[in-house]
Amino acid sequence: MYDPVKDAVEKSVEGVLYQEVSAPSDLADLVHCYWQMKTERDLAEDFTLHAMPDACVNILFNQQDPQIAGVTALHTTHTTLDLGRSFHFVGIQFFPGAWRGDPEQSVDHYVGDAYAGDLPLIEINAQLVDLDFDHKQEVLTAFVERLREDGFVAANPVTAAILRNIDDIASVADMADVAALSTRQLQRTLKETIGFSPHDLLKVLRVQHSFRQDYLLSFADQSHYTHSFRNVTGYTPRRFGQTFDV
Repeated sequence: MYDPVKDAVEKSVEGVLYQEVSAPSDLADLVHCYWQMKTERDLAEDFTLHAMPDACVNILFNQQDPQIAGVTALHTTHTTLDLGRSFHFVGIQFFPGAWRGDPEQSVDHYVGDAYAGDLPLIEINAQLVDLDFDHKQEVLTAFVERLREDGFVAANPVTAAILRNIDDIASVADMADVAALSTRQLQRTLKETIGFSPHDLLKVLRVQHSFRQDYLLSFADQSHYTHSFRNVTGYTPRRFGQTFDV
């Protein structure tokens, strides 16, 4: 199954803890992971996170201020986020296509304002704040089940088929074949469910997949790989490997 890498942290950074765990098996078609990122002490300088596009949607909770939460998603390129010298975030990462909520309520950065949407994120955040990470997972699972019952998340057979067969997809035509759709149907379906064109989704998935296997299995040659990798991450593969821990 699709296994996107975590957002990139510079190798020189110390004092930042990142954890992720899988959701229960009955939510495995919806949730890639629950995650936590926090400072273990106040840092000497502001921390910058290099956020990576992965076609996933995250629900994010700021544990230092229960009023701050939100739905976040990136499109086809990276962004850098200044998180300050002290932070504690917890989140739910949904697989591409699983999120069925209002796309207008999502943002492309880590939220910093009080949540004003329709979801019960403030209520959930208040439940999470005083728990350790193991017990936070119980609250997150109950919340995902609630979201599923209310129709905010649901299994997406089209994106699920694409993610299961990512090793065999080299073109948009291949993507349409594994999804059992015409290219026009695929275009419409992906735009409606995740806001991506097939070409943009393929671009992001190939770069993500290159972290898990030999890049030549996804790209025709080194030049093609380097060009695509730089477009998505902002770095050449070599410079990225020298700079970041993922």
